[in-house]
Amino acid sequence: QVQLVESGGGLVQAGGSLRLSCAASGRTFSSYIMAWFRQAPGKEREFVAAVSWNGYNTNYADSVKDRFTISRDNTFNTLYLQMNSLKPEDTAVYYCAAARRWSLRPEEYDFWGQGTQVTVSS
Repeated sequence: QVQLVESGGGLVQAGGSLRLSCAASGRTFSSYIMAWFRQAPGKEREFVAAVSWNGYNTNYADSVKDRFTISRDNTFNTLYLQMNSLKPEDTAVYYCAAARRWSLRPEEYDFWGQGTQVTVSS
């Protein structure tokens, strides 16, 4: 059982940086695949990045590759998304999620946070 709470969203100028955090509750946190998804107004929820239970394997959407970095700290039960070189098209509600297996599909994830708004101005 995992409970997730995102934080760190806000308003940032294009080209700037922002770090999102996801605090997880539950002693089984380290057993889950963790990921970030985002959803912009009028669009479907889309995959952003995922990280394996040990932090050694990562996967990124092409749209954020080389700009975003996903990481996790199992000691403090926290997931991070470092976002650099932000673009207006990155504007969305960002959600952290946990799954038992590798997947790019939102429906395959078992637990979700409430989301945090990221707005990038031009």
